[in-house]
Amino acid sequence: MTRIDQTFAKLKSEGRKAFVSYIMGGDPDLETSLAVMKGLPAAGVDIIELGVPFTDPMADGPTIQLAGQRALEGGQTLAKTLDMVRRFREGDDTTPIVLMGYYNPIYALGVDQFLSDAKSAGVDGLIVVDLPPEEDSELCIPAQAAGLNFIRLATPTTDAKRLPKVLQNTSGFVYYVSITGITGAAAAQAADVAPEVTRIKAATDLPVIVGFGISTPETAEAIASVADGCVVGSAIVKEIAAGKPVADVLDYVRSLSDGAHRG
Repeated sequence: MTRIDQTFAKLKSEGRKAFVSYIMGGDPDLETSLAVMKGLPAAGVDIIELGVPFTDPMADGPTIQLAGQRALEGGQTLAKTLDMVRRFREGDDTTPIVLMGYYNPIYALGVDQFLSDAKSAGVDGLIVVDLPPEEDSELCIPAQAAGLNFIRLATPTTDAKRLPKVLQNTSGFVYYVSITGITGAAAAQAADVAPEVTRIKAATDLPVIVGFGISTPETAEAIASVADGCVVGSAIVKEIAAGKPVADVLDYVRSLSDGAHRG
């Protein structure tokens, strides 16, 4: 079992939903983002998604695009993002970490080298948004063989014909994108999400976590109540972009995690 599997088993035994948070590695600089990252578990975060900045983030809206630009301008790389994971692991060996990003930086490093480096750093899972199931042999299957979960996204447009293909090699959890479009674009609605989560759960035993469009404790609670948990990304990144002190960012995260855990 990976740390992700262990976390969901523990949450299930406690009757609690998961709260997953996303931050961009190196935004606004490496030390600040590492300080936020180290504070996330105490702020109620069950799983951390750590973004790897990339020059052409096609699935991301302006908030995360700008975060990636700030990180890249500050010198952040895939290697430095993995080093963040190593430094985090010095004080926390239990909180799962999922790297989220695009295939190009991994391809440039080399899949075998990347998987070796990621595993030794303490990464637990990957979300690589521009590798479809048709390319599973490229990274997904080698990642699973290396002991990393490969988490796939399902969307409102993932129909009954496509869903089995999306799920076939997915592990850890399924990330359901609550709205069509890019990150940070609209508010998620629990009434719309609930039947979709039910549809996905009928096809898999994996937890279904809902992301996109969650920015308040109330929305986190509502979405978590109809799923196995929720993800917040853009709203947290906005707090960081506004130059808020790390303690204030973590207070905001805590308000969201409290909402999700009430779900």
